[in-house]
Amino acid sequence: MNDNYHTEVAHFQINHEGEKICGDVFLSKRVPEENRVLCVLSDGMGHGVRANVLATLTATISLNFSLEHKEADVLAEIIMKALPVCSDRNISYATYTIVDISIENDVVSILEFDNPQTLILRGNRIYEPEWTHVQYEGDDKDKRVMDLKKCSFVPQIEDRIVCYSDGITQSGLGKGLTMGWGRNNVIKFVREIIETTPTVSAADLAERVVKHAAANDLYTPKDDLTCGVVYFREARKAMLCTGPPFNPEKDKEFANKLIDFDGIKIVSGATTTEIISRELGRTVTNEERFDPTLPQSSKMDGIDLVTEGVLTLSKVTHILNNINLTSHIQFGRGPADQMCKLLLDTDEIHVLVGTKINENHHDPNLPVEIEIRKHLIQRLTKVLSEKFMKVVNIEYM
Repeated sequence: MNDNYHTEVAHFQINHEGEKICGDVFLSKRVPEENRVLCVLSDGMGHGVRANVLATLTATISLNFSLEHKEADVLAEIIMKALPVCSDRNISYATYTIVDISIENDVVSILEFDNPQTLILRGNRIYEPEWTHVQYEGDDKDKRVMDLKKCSFVPQIEDRIVCYSDGITQSGLGKGLTMGWGRNNVIKFVREIIETTPTVSAADLAERVVKHAAANDLYTPKDDLTCGVVYFREARKAMLCTGPPFNPEKDKEFANKLIDFDGIKIVSGATTTEIISRELGRTVTNEERFDPTLPQSSKMDGIDLVTEGVLTLSKVTHILNNINLTSHIQFGRGPADQMCKLLLDTDEIHVLVGTKINENHHDPNLPVEIEIRKHLIQRLTKVLSEKFMKVVNIEYM
């Protein structure tokens, strides 16, 4: 693995029947400075608010201490000591799976406690690394003796990691499946999806697994259902170009950076569009207006999307901030919706920002949301990188 490959992470959940909150928690974080990705799935005992609190505590501790590169046995001890113990059965109140992906070092490490064993697929075939055991023994007050599993392997392009809560494997129990769906049937289902759709996204695969488990339960799940997927694949790239360069002598270079970029090309801003059109000698034509709150998008040969600037970028940021990650996303035909779709369909986003102040937006009497472009881009970058785990680079001119 190297920087030419992208690590796509997604999850999907359905709550226990009648519950408004999920007792499973899936957290993920990209650490750009270490070229590293972390994912944690925790299943709290029971369901509802109490289970969610326990799973959130476990997942948060796991993620934070994994960030500090704690060894598996040390990490296990920290988590176990932090968790309350069921007095009746002397067991922990939450399970967890930690996936630590170091792209720079070409290694994936998985630490697992009491969740169904994580699936690792190489293409559409199951790949079985060597699992070893980590023993945790409590003290006089905490008499738990727990067996954790860990493994590590070198990832390859088109590998997938699929982790899930036991609600998935136990789905259908008592509703037509004597022993529940079971690990072997989950494997068969996942392999069939990859065989028929080799490039299925992490989000789609996770959603299909969970929805099939819900169908096993006749759509009245008796446990929380969660599936998380990591997909190693070639990176999809986009460039967002907005704002005129500070120095007009850089206009030609500015336009060439965009047109020479290998990936999706987006231009945002009327002045920016004029510069690109002039420097590349390409005609701009207006398209039909689909969003009454925004100026219509335009069309230019070789550019995937051309929009107005500040208003559109503000709405894009607003839409992205309000997306529910566990729900299916549907976008309209307006320019902000189309920009959101293009940005979310890519993995690495290069933002080329001209730093010349646009006097039209430099008025203190205008509404607060009409910000100086630089600050708006920072907000957009934040939601793309932190919420959607995109790799975002900004270049100012």
